[in-house]
Amino acid sequence: MASYNIINVSEGDFEFQVLAYSQQMPVVVDFWADWCIPCRTLGPLLEKLVKEADGAFRLAKVDVDANPNLANQYKVHSIPSVKAFRDGKVMSEFTGLIPEARLRDFIRSIVPNELDLALEKSNSLYQLNQWRSAEQAYRSILEKNPENPVARLGLAKSLLIQGESDEALSILQNFPPSREYNTAQSLLPLANALSRLNNGGSPTEDPLDAAFNRSIRLIERGNLPAALDGLLDILREDKRYHDGEARKVFLGILELLGNENPLTQQYRQELSSILF
Repeated sequence: MASYNIINVSEGDFEFQVLAYSQQMPVVVDFWADWCIPCRTLGPLLEKLVKEADGAFRLAKVDVDANPNLANQYKVHSIPSVKAFRDGKVMSEFTGLIPEARLRDFIRSIVPNELDLALEKSNSLYQLNQWRSAEQAYRSILEKNPENPVARLGLAKSLLIQGESDEALSILQNFPPSREYNTAQSLLPLANALSRLNNGGSPTEDPLDAAFNRSIRLIERGNLPAALDGLLDILREDKRYHDGEARKVFLGILELLGNENPLTQQYRQELSSILF
């Protein structure tokens, strides 16, 4: 295991061994040279930590004399220079010899911890449309980390996409300040509409109101494309329906689908063509 995760790389295989491999796990690149005295201390320390990590990250060693183009590309002006890659990009770096305690902090900052892995699993289940499993996975995270905003948002989305609006609404209304806060707020109109309908709503003879309620029911049944089509029909009749509620619910559904879903871009373009 250790030898597999400690490798020498060159300009010929850097893209595969570092950039591509960093999609699977973090790759720490040590830019060094034979004549570099601090490198002789830092290199063994890095090898010690990668062995201790037992496969949590890979160490790739680049001899700058043999690979000057790589050194130039990554602006290595002094060695030792260490850069950590994840998803094909530099996520953290330092130059020079640092104490072992700081080096351990550096490694801890780039290696996924238990929470990171749990969130990755939960998000993957959601993207695979395994919403009940994703819901349970997010709940497990929140048992140990009740204020984690990523898990709270994931749970709310998992509930909404299953038509379970009341708990989702409570989560979104009491969302903590965080990077996820604005996304949570964008889901509130959808949660309110689902909750209102689930709790009886009010009978209506207005054709647009009836069409709106049908679209909300389609969300409950998991038929999001049909719900989006219904909301587009409403917006073609009245762009400002219920002070923009149809538009806000529409955008909330796109948030449930996620930016990586090909339907999201398609429906976003259709919405723009109607509104603008």
